[in-house]
Amino acid sequence: MKPTHIEHIGIAVNKLDEAIPYYEKLLGTTCYAIEEVADQKVRTAFFKIGQTKIELLESLDPEGPVGKFIEKKGEGIHHIAFAVNGLEESIQEVKSNGIRLIDEQPRKGAEGLHIAFLHPKSTFGVLTELCEDKNTGK
Repeated sequence: MKPTHIEHIGIAVNKLDEAIPYYEKLLGTTCYAIEEVADQKVRTAFFKIGQTKIELLESLDPEGPVGKFIEKKGEGIHHIAFAVNGLEESIQEVKSNGIRLIDEQPRKGAEGLHIAFLHPKSTFGVLTELCEDKNTGK
């Protein structure tokens, strides 16, 4: 597996309505998209910084993954996502290298990406996401 770039950094926040103005001011840019990802029980907001995005994550359910994260660790960096070409092959490669997976198969994520998460117990405590844009192959 050879990532092409850092696709985004996910940051868990309590309320998008409070976090968006802060990041707009800090980054000197505007939020370009807000989206609900129902199966992950989150609302997301995106900012573009060069080729990398910042994804804010607001939990829609305290029992969802981001809700549990905030309950346990508070707001902050939730995950890092790498863009890859060939997500299915990348999943198999990391699995064959003994890395524990959260997702054995790709699933749909925000912005139409296909995604898969690697378990932080196998990645030195960092929740890692692999992403592929089926429209561009990245």
